[in-house]
Amino acid sequence: MLLLGCDFSSAPTSRKPIVVAVGTLHGSHVVLGRFEHFASLDQWANWLHATPEWTGGFDLPFGLPRELVEQLGWPLEWVALMAHYAALARADIRLAFSAFCAARPVGGKFAHRATDGPAGSSPSMKWVNPPVAFMLHAGVPRLIAAGAAFPGLQARSDKSRRIALEAYPGMLARELIGRRSYKSDDVKKQTPERAVARADLLSALEQGATRLGLALKLNDPQRALLLADARGDRLDAALCLVQAAWALARKNEPPVGFGLPSGIDPLEGWILTA
Repeated sequence: MLLLGCDFSSAPTSRKPIVVAVGTLHGSHVVLGRFEHFASLDQWANWLHATPEWTGGFDLPFGLPRELVEQLGWPLEWVALMAHYAALARADIRLAFSAFCAARPVGGKFAHRATDGPAGSSPSMKWVNPPVAFMLHAGVPRLIAAGAAFPGLQARSDKSRRIALEAYPGMLARELIGRRSYKSDDVKKQTPERAVARADLLSALEQGATRLGLALKLNDPQRALLLADARGDRLDAALCLVQAAWALARKNEPPVGFGLPSGIDPLEGWILTA
């Protein structure tokens, strides 16, 4: 089974593309094969559709907080909710979410999914810094169109050959190097300290020094590429790849499979390994 780890952007360009790490799982080793880069959402979606079999960890939210959906009166079944959400313009999403926040007290503006606490993730309704609400809007409908199945969010089909799982590289990075920053899109902030943090993070990944029990296997050019990746996009894709490998190893574990917990909210979803 081909493994994918995706560092996603809702507005990719040739300068800041979507990055997909492609690899395989061999025992306790995740072997990085190559990176794919996509300067547009359609290029990414077409490639996913043309690749017949994969299990992927994607760094974007797959669901919205149930509290938010209920208050807005949107569909309470995930497939219908995603169809409704995809039909909205980004401006309409921003207006709906900002009105929701405006009516709530300071310190509790955003609604959260159950997975946000253990994962340490941003609320999926956040539309700025980072705009994860727009990442959901851009990414999930294209994954659906590519023929992906979403364990925990829709009825599982054993015939599914494309499996999409929600990943979060920041959670695995924090496990390995704490809160140290290892990347920045701002050239002025691409400091030697961040380069050292990247080296420490990559070393820990290669040693398999995580609770996931998996080691990332690289060749010398790949290692040099990741160390030099001051933006961190390829490294984040590699982190997602390791999370996807952990899930694949648990594909047939009950009740949901892929390492997802029992009692997962089928509207909100869950972040791998949280």
